[in-house]
Amino acid sequence: MSEHEGPGAVRRGRRARWFVAAAIVVVVLGAASVVVLTRVSADASQEQKPAPVVELATVKKTDLSEEESASGELGYGDERELSGRKPGTLTSFPQLGAVIERGEAVYGLDAKAVPLFYGTLPFYRALAEGADDGPDVKELEENLKALGFGTFKPDNKFTAATATALKKWQKSLGLTETGTFAPGDVVLAPGPVRVSTLSGQLGGEGTGPLMKVTGTEKVVTAQLDATKQSLAKQGGKVELDISGGKSTTGTITEVGNTAAVEDQSNGGDGKAKITVTIKLDDPSAAGTLDATTATVRFVKGERKGVFAVPVGTLLALAEGGYAVEVDEAGKRRLIAVETGLFSDGQVEISGPEVREGLRVVTTS
Repeated sequence: MSEHEGPGAVRRGRRARWFVAAAIVVVVLGAASVVVLTRVSADASQEQKPAPVVELATVKKTDLSEEESASGELGYGDERELSGRKPGTLTSFPQLGAVIERGEAVYGLDAKAVPLFYGTLPFYRALAEGADDGPDVKELEENLKALGFGTFKPDNKFTAATATALKKWQKSLGLTETGTFAPGDVVLAPGPVRVSTLSGQLGGEGTGPLMKVTGTEKVVTAQLDATKQSLAKQGGKVELDISGGKSTTGTITEVGNTAAVEDQSNGGDGKAKITVTIKLDDPSAAGTLDATTATVRFVKGERKGVFAVPVGTLLALAEGGYAVEVDEAGKRRLIAVETGLFSDGQVEISGPEVREGLRVVTTS
């Protein structure tokens, strides 16, 4: 200390060598980063770096939803087997991938078409005029009328009008016009079918398994943890990301009620899963792909009309709780907030000072 310097100057010099700086430590909360504020000392003699450029976000009023993802497969759904019930020699088959609708030939037997009828009640007896009333008669009449044969109102009675319609239908196929019907004269399915596998052989016998078919619309089948079955409701909506295709929405058409454990040796996670079938709301989202993987997002929770900001605005305070740093024309201050639902990089916030349009500092 020189003779011109007093004790006060020494104290001032010591004070000048210290300042208080904010150190930012990043911790993980869920899938997002949150800033924790603490205070440490630093030597003022160290070169001070320019303050980093910060980004600002705006508090918005919006709807948020929390989601659960599951893996899925795009395809045409489960296969089911079609069998022939009429003796004869197989003389023709459809092409793989062919779509067959009501009245169209499923296969050829003795060079005659065996067509597709729609229905869920198997034809179980021969039908002719004078047959006992029954729902199978109505099913037959519904198909004949849909194909343009007969003007009657379908009912359970086999009448002369039914026989006449049958003869016209038989004539259109080049069959003998008997006016009688046998269960093996048609193949029955609930609706149009798509041929996925051929198991019969040309020249072989017409009875027994002949092919496997699927539905005609592309669907996604997802494997959902059985413990989360409540997320899947028939008729409910889901979000879909199709590999090689587009993102779209889907409608749940079927929820399995039997759980199966995925085999870990084949890449499974060893957890019990149920199968959820989903119809694409926009079939074109799959493009030309017949099969690929997909991600299905089920909604777990939903909040309407809440204030939300990017997760990167949250400051986890050392003393507990959360805050956001408000920017008001360049002046900044912290305000306490309560957090709610987290969704896709956004978080719901609330508090006495939270309002729409508020500008806050963010790291994301």
